[in-house]
Amino acid sequence: MPLDDREQRILEEIERQFYADDPKLAETVRDARLAAGSGRQARWAVFGFVVGLGLMIGFFTRITWVALVGFGIMVASAVTVSSVVRRRAGVGVSSPGSLAGRMRRRWRDR
Repeated sequence: MPLDDREQRILEEIERQFYADDPKLAETVRDARLAAGSGRQARWAVFGFVVGLGLMIGFFTRITWVALVGFGIMVASAVTVSSVVRRRAGVGVSSPGSLAGRMRRRWRDR
């Protein structure tokens, strides 16, 4: 059930107050929430990489287009693993110096 405007404003005020009172705890909670889903995502990406590698090696000489699909799966999986590792390391979107990080801070501080 969606929140109405008054409830949404109250929730945003609580969130702003939470970030203002204890920013370290707020960042820790946010990072813990990201880490919980990223492990599962990384495992699926590694599984996809192995499947893609198997397709590429198994069909390279016989059915080239299946091998190309396997290669595409490998590339997509490698990109996913890379983004999960960067997110866990704090590099990229959530890093303080990035454009997205600055935009997020501005939105949060409004």
